[in-house]
Amino acid sequence: MFDVGFAELFLLALIGLMVLGPERLPGVARTLGGFVRKARTSWNSLRNTIEAELAEADIAAPIKQTSEELKSIGKKLADAQGFSTEKLKSHITEPDPKTTESKQADPVQDPDSEKGKNV
Repeated sequence: MFDVGFAELFLLALIGLMVLGPERLPGVARTLGGFVRKARTSWNSLRNTIEAELAEADIAAPIKQTSEELKSIGKKLADAQGFSTEKLKSHITEPDPKTTESKQADPVQDPDSEKGKNV
C-alpha cells in the first residue's frame, strides 16, 4: 500500500528522536503501533465480511434461479393439466374426504360401562 523502505523508516525515526526526545519516543512508537494494529484488524474484518457476503451471493444466485425455474415448470404443468395454482394448492393441502372417512374407526364401547348402566 505505502512504499516505505528502510531508508524512509530510518529518517522518520531520526526526526522523531530529535522532536520527541529519547524519553518519549518509545511510548509514542508503542501508541502508533497500537493504532496501526487496530487499523489492520478493522480492515481485515471488513474485508472478510465483504468476501463472505460476496461468496454467499455467489451461492444464493444459482439456488434462486433454480427455484424460479422449478416454479415456472410447476405452473406449466398445472396449466397443461387444467389446474389453476389455487386449485392445485387446495388439492395438495386438503385431504381427500374418502380416505379420511375410512381411516376414522368407530369408537369401541367398553362392555363394563354398559353393565354399570343396567344396575
